[in-house]
Amino acid sequence: MRDDPTLARLLREIAAGDQSSLRVLYDLTAPKLFGIILRIQRDRSLAEDVLQDVYLKIWQAAGSYVPENGRPLPWLSTIARNRAIDGVRRKGEVQGPVREDGEDWLEHLADPRSGEGALLDRDALRACLGRLDAVQAECVMLAYCEGWSREELARRHDKPVNTIKTWLHRTLASLKGCLEGAR
Repeated sequence: MRDDPTLARLLREIAAGDQSSLRVLYDLTAPKLFGIILRIQRDRSLAEDVLQDVYLKIWQAAGSYVPENGRPLPWLSTIARNRAIDGVRRKGEVQGPVREDGEDWLEHLADPRSGEGALLDRDALRACLGRLDAVQAECVMLAYCEGWSREELARRHDKPVNTIKTWLHRTLASLKGCLEGAR
């Protein structure tokens, strides 16, 4: 796909909020971008999720594309590559505070083979989440269920990254205490 004028036009239309242009752009570029993502991500299912995230990012960032700075396909490919790399990095992150024995407590709670019993009751988790500050609960859910980075959360809530880190740490500690009390 080397039709730069068409891709540039579609990006302008997307920046103006035209959803049908996003569908056309997707049809024209998804195979190429998926190939880039799959080479980095390797897991087809995760790569498909990253591809959807890429087009969400394109929808949000189309207005920042400047044709004078480069061709559209390399710009789109960079977004795909960066999202795929972010996905690989997120898979390697520790997902919560570490217990005394060095194990991530969220992983331990979700492990059906743990010596402490079966999986946590979904209703108990829902109740504990309901007791939290709504914004901070949302941050935890986006970070640990959707894979959002601290930087993305900071931008979303217009807060410094260190504030987000503190929110996540405190919210996870509150969740842990609540869930341990629910046992």
